Formats: sequence, structure tokens, C-alpha cells
Amino acid sequence: MGALTFSINVTLDGCVDHQEGIADDETHAYFTALLDEAGAMLWGRTTYELMESAWPAVARGDVEAPTAIRDWAVTLEDKPKYVVSATRSDFPWNNSHRIEGDLRTAVQDLKDRTPEGVLLGSGRLAAGLDRLDLIDEYKFLVQPRLTGHGPTLYGGLLDSTRSLELVSAEPMSNGAIAVHYRRAD
Repeated sequence: MGALTFSINVTLDGCVDHQEGIADDETHAYFTALLDEAGAMLWGRTTYELMESAWPAVARGDVEAPTAIRDWAVTLEDKPKYVVSATRSDFPWNNSHRIEGDLRTAVQDLKDRTPEGVLLGSGRLAAGLDRLDLIDEYKFLVQPRLTGHGPTLYGGLLDSTRSLELVSAEPMSNGAIAVHYRRAD
């Protein structure tokens, strides 16, 4: 069984707005390495649609991009992508699949059949999966920014406090810190 790892950019004040992170070569190399290690990607519909609108064109070379960004896009293009959605059933992006049925059962099944692990990249979905005790690890890229706005990490959607154990913390040259936690229980 593979681990379900929630990974996202988060500012010092908890903002997870995708436009608030540093989007440089170092950041993209970090997320490409995470994606390389994982066997699959898991998103909610909103995040999937955001990613679908940008990354396939970069992977195809239709959009000019630096090497690190293109590497991320190409890695993502071939990675199995799973989507939780109650409103959409058609996911035409290469290697995309809809999660169907009971969420707990379907995600546990995905973990069971993905020994390399599943990388989760949607904040609202993460809150729901955390409430179901399905998230095993957290890899946050803490951005050296204060935004004063949201959306925020979990946005009040957890039903209780989670205790985490620090695995590692690595500073990056851009001022971000890559932190890796696992559930402490």
C-alpha cells in the first residue's frame, strides 16, 4: 500500500492561493521530484480544471516555458491523474480518471493499488480526506510571504486537531522551506 501525501504551497499566514507561491525553477524542480516519486496524482475537480487549462499545452510545447517548468508539465502529462467530482464525469486530459463511489473506499483502493504512493494537491479535498483519516504524510512548501487573504489551508474544515511528526525541513535558496511531516498518531 502506498502513502497518500498532501502537498501544496502555503504562505506563512496559511494562504494556499496558487498565485501566491514563488514559481521559479527551484520550486518547479521540487514539485517535479515529488511527482516523480509518486505513482499517481489526486485532485478535486476545481484543481483538476485549473491544471488541465494550463499544463497540457506546456507539455506539448505549445507554450514557451523554461526547462524546469516544461519538465514539470511533461512529468505531469504522463502521470495517472485521479479526480473527485460530483458534477463532472468526462476527464479528457491524458491518463485522467474519475474517482467513483464511496470516497473513503475509493481513495483507500487507490492507495492500495499504488505502491509508489499518491500525491494529493487539492486543499478542500485534503480536508475531507483528512477527516476520513486517509492522509499519511504532508509535504508543504512554506512560502516566505504574508498575504492577508485566503483561501487558507483547511479553511476551518477540520473537525479536530492533527498532531504531526516532523520528518525533515529543508530551506531553499528562494527563501521557501520544504517541510515534510507524517501523522503522529
